[in-house]
Amino acid sequence: MLALLGFLMVAVFMYLIMSRRLSALVALIVVPVVFALISGFGTEIGDMMLAGIKKIAPTGIMLLFAILYFGVMMDAGLFDPLIKKIVKMVKGDPLKVIVGTAILATLVALDGDGTTTYMITVTAMLPLYRKLGIRPMILAVMPMLALGVMNMTPWGGPTARVMSVLHMDVSEIFVPVIPVMIGGIAWVMIVACILGKQERKRLGIMEIPDEDLQSLAGQEVAATDETAALKRPRLIWFNLLLTAALMVGLITSFLPLPTMFMLAFAIALFVNYPKMQDQKERIAAHAANALATVSMVFAAGIFTGILTETKMIDAMASTLVSWIPDSLGSHMPLLVALTSMPFTYFMSNDAYYFGIVPILANAAAAYGIDPAEIGRASILGQPLHVLSPLFAAQYLLIGMVGVDYAETQKFVLKWAFGTSMVMIVLALLTGVISF
Repeated sequence: MLALLGFLMVAVFMYLIMSRRLSALVALIVVPVVFALISGFGTEIGDMMLAGIKKIAPTGIMLLFAILYFGVMMDAGLFDPLIKKIVKMVKGDPLKVIVGTAILATLVALDGDGTTTYMITVTAMLPLYRKLGIRPMILAVMPMLALGVMNMTPWGGPTARVMSVLHMDVSEIFVPVIPVMIGGIAWVMIVACILGKQERKRLGIMEIPDEDLQSLAGQEVAATDETAALKRPRLIWFNLLLTAALMVGLITSFLPLPTMFMLAFAIALFVNYPKMQDQKERIAAHAANALATVSMVFAAGIFTGILTETKMIDAMASTLVSWIPDSLGSHMPLLVALTSMPFTYFMSNDAYYFGIVPILANAAAAYGIDPAEIGRASILGQPLHVLSPLFAAQYLLIGMVGVDYAETQKFVLKWAFGTSMVMIVLALLTGVISF
């Protein structure tokens, strides 16, 4: 009965958020509470909810300060010199322009936000594409491919959801995947070279005067600014070194990740905006994005807390295991990696990571497979998720570039599938997931 109620709870949750009858935030809180009452756990609901929230609190704190930190870096203009440099270096060579687009999108996507990545990349590069006659479709493809890999960072969303539902930290889920992500980015650069050579053959190389390049770079960087007063060009090296130190700390885990982001944000905010009023304004500017993400994480704590404390998830896992042929049970990490592509394309990240992944992880545990492997496998399909009709940022990208939605899907799908397959193969070869 518990297994039946658990599967029904997940199905109702997925239906409500995918049909847009409830927001994911509301559904994560209300649905499990209703099913806990139906299951007869009325007097224990409060303790179950609190248990889930406590387990998820470090992830929520990490996400809050990661969003604020990268928001401050964007405000201060950390990437502005990079944009200018890329525009000047690529000159009139379509190959260099497209590779430069991929590099820029990859670096900007470090903040994990698709809207920011698409806006900055397209705004910076679109004038060059138009001047050289490069197919605008390529300007839509490269940021999508880059974001599909970089969205796997802990503050990007999917990895945070995995860490939340499996109650694991960044060293267990994200750090082992870093070499795989590097391989994914290498594939994105290979795609950029393939498309770039095609465009170079079609268009040739155009000579553009340096003054025209400077004008293009300057105008487009300015176009990405909310206000020039926020920029801190004199602090560019400090901000770069601080971000590099944060990345090193992330890999080495010499401090817990939440405390590292809290410390880095405090330093970045104080150094870049020492005036109290400026600090308040910068926090307020990014509060909406931070609140939306962090509230979702804590709501997920309630969902997973009730799912776990009622033992529904154990019953669901036992049932799922009974359905899996013994010959396939030991291959679950690979199966999860492969099925994550269609799952994350046709489902929202909330539905997949909060509803499906915990069941898969518990089922895999019955075969002696570390749930962390299932968590890592589940994020390898993200290059397909950024093409999903449920991924709102792509509509902004398509509109800015001026391409057709269906044609974009058709053009980019094979390259995105290739990105996921490259990462899955690398994950198997490096032992990130087992076969």
